[in-house]
Amino acid sequence: MLKKLFLVLIIFIIAVSIDQYIKFIFVNGYVWHSECISLVLAYNKGVAFSMFAFLDSYLKYIQIMLILVGMIYLYKNKDIFTEYYIPIALLFSGGISNVFDRFIHVGVVDYVYWHCKFDFAIFNLADVLIDLAVVIIIYKVYKSDKKGSLV
Repeated sequence: MLKKLFLVLIIFIIAVSIDQYIKFIFVNGYVWHSECISLVLAYNKGVAFSMFAFLDSYLKYIQIMLILVGMIYLYKNKDIFTEYYIPIALLFSGGISNVFDRFIHVGVVDYVYWHCKFDFAIFNLADVLIDLAVVIIIYKVYKSDKKGSLV
């Protein structure tokens, strides 16, 4: 268990550091455009697709509470942490890095903008880490369900 906790801490530190460094580059003016993708600074005051932006400064405190509830849940359910520690590390890295943005900027720092044939939401590395964590969890659940089924 200690090994897994240490690995989670290492993943967390590396992922948050890389995410914050990339965001620092965009906050300081980096811009790049191509036919399909632009790398350009945008502040998201909401969550995915700018939902709940009306919550404004309360949103960061709501997100902190959700993170704390998640940590308490994992503390009480160590078996879940043991099974999903890698995606949990990615999930918390992305979530905490985005919440951190809310305290030091006017919103979450987003910078990847897809605009080829259709406009997509602007996102960042932390969002990708969160999505990757969810995909890994779904895959692991699916895989374990396949093992347990008789079909």
